Amino acid sequence: MENYTKGKNVEQEWTKETVPVPNLPENFTWMHVKGGSKMCNLLEYALKAFKESGAILWTGSGPAVGKTVSCAEIMKKRCKHLHQINKICYTKVEEYWTPLQEDLEELVVTRELPTIHILLSKEPLDKEEPGYQAPNVKNAFWSSSASHAKRSGALKKQRQERRVDSHTFDELGLRSNNNRQKKGASGGGARATFHRRQNDAKQQASAAPTSAD
Repeated sequence: MENYTKGKNVEQEWTKETVPVPNLPENFTWMHVKGGSKMCNLLEYALKAFKESGAILWTGSGPAVGKTVSCAEIMKKRCKHLHQINKICYTKVEEYWTPLQEDLEELVVTRELPTIHILLSKEPLDKEEPGYQAPNVKNAFWSSSASHAKRSGALKKQRQERRVDSHTFDELGLRSNNNRQKKGASGGGARATFHRRQNDAKQQASAAPTSAD
């Protein structure tokens, strides 16, 4: 792409008719979360509007997906007994590349960004709709993650309890690796001393004068 320069981006616009959440309430607040949005500003406006509308739809794409989920979870903690529907899809983005040479044509690159829609409502929603989550019900993913972390902590504690210190190790009459290394080092020193003595004896024997016949 060295012969092109980046142009404009045209992102797919979501409307009430194209959002994959069926039977949206007639009156709801729609929060579009961007990558540079500040959560404190989003939540401040959303909480005020939610008191009047009673339903709110959080939408975020690409790098804003994580921030969208965080906003929805914080709101659920502040406003209890909310019904929830989650929908995951893709948003099409068209990137236009302008050529730097006259013999080249303009390029249009289409990308798909992961997108999440989270509907929170005071009024009951369709329980049969895929992605529905009843009030005060923890997500299965977070529950499994918490139980996994708890099991990992218990296993780590058991390993620590099973460890034997050096004093107990010596009382059991067992040798540690350090003792073996020390013994190996001392044995090597003894062998080196023995070889030096042999070499000294050979040198003395060769240097001694031989008696004439």
